[in-house]
Amino acid sequence: MREAFTTSQKQDGTQGQATILVIDDEKGMRDACCQTLTKDGYRTETAVDGDSGLQKIRDVKPALILVDLKMPGMNGMELLERIRDIDPNIVSVVITGYATIESAVEAMKRNAYDFLAKPFTPDQLRIVIKRGLERRRLAVDSARLRREKEMMKENFVTLVSHQLRSPLASVKQYFGVIIGGFTGEVGTEQKEMIEKASKYIDDLLQIINDWLDMSRIESGEITEGFEPVALAPVLSETLELLKPLAEAKKVTIKLNLRDDVPMVQGDQEVLKQAFANLISNGIRYNREGGVVIVSVGEEVNDLVVEISDTGIGISKDNLHFIFDEFFRVKSKETRGVSGTGLGLPIAKRIIEAHNGSIKVVSEVGKGSTFCVYLPKTKVKQCE
Repeated sequence: MREAFTTSQKQDGTQGQATILVIDDEKGMRDACCQTLTKDGYRTETAVDGDSGLQKIRDVKPALILVDLKMPGMNGMELLERIRDIDPNIVSVVITGYATIESAVEAMKRNAYDFLAKPFTPDQLRIVIKRGLERRRLAVDSARLRREKEMMKENFVTLVSHQLRSPLASVKQYFGVIIGGFTGEVGTEQKEMIEKASKYIDDLLQIINDWLDMSRIESGEITEGFEPVALAPVLSETLELLKPLAEAKKVTIKLNLRDDVPMVQGDQEVLKQAFANLISNGIRYNREGGVVIVSVGEEVNDLVVEISDTGIGISKDNLHFIFDEFFRVKSKETRGVSGTGLGLPIAKRIIEAHNGSIKVVSEVGKGSTFCVYLPKTKVKQCE
């Protein structure tokens, strides 16, 4: 019975002729496999041992390899390791007359896809080959889609950076010129409309900046300049920047900090952004006359920054989603609070890029506490 994988298959097992390499020191086994596979429309190659098999892999780039475990010289287990280094998408199927559970498990650890115990029938071989090539097709398609996604993302970042942010910033500047009266007198109604439009542009620019920050974090760019960082000035400066927001919301912010806080390894400005996102949330979702308390402690190898607020709190149903991109809690209490839904995801990714973690506990009507764990460095602060 002929399978669908014929001369219409590619090397990856999708379209065009798929190449199968048989590596076995037994001539009878090589010939039998090739005879069955050639009948089914596959292109076949053979090798008598691991060394010649590796050379064939580099020369013909097969879609699937049948590997004998017991061969002179390089054995099948070592060969599987080498195949994975050459091309992890090559599907390897182990064939052996000494099949055991232990050898099967060991082969799978070395990226083998399946196991055929000798002797096997042509139909058993056909089934394994068909499944293996389908697995390769899916792996190749997945890799191609990942590459396409990355290219689209890079192109979109360029678009957002240069073709959206700059024009929006220019429009905002023009609005400022008009509201300032430099182009003539502006009526009250017109001024209010322009101020509203300017506020919408601010919101759009914030979304763009947050999205670009997210892309920069995901690319690993922020980890390139890590150095020992003292958290005390980071937190003090962050709270100073957020004072106007706290005053506008009539929220008190407090910092509880010891003098001998150990340092962490990271990027000072990026850490400021993470803590600014967390603390500003505590302010914006607080109640008038509420409090945000930032405390620093230690737990084994970590520094723990605790940010507690007396705000509206987060329900258990929503707590699992607050670090998802663009997720915002929708309720009558949050209706008037502006935001992009990226503040917490950005903070989480920044902390994780610093090999840390975030935990949160919250109760509706009573407030929330975010705990940031960052590994301590062995470098001590100067006296």
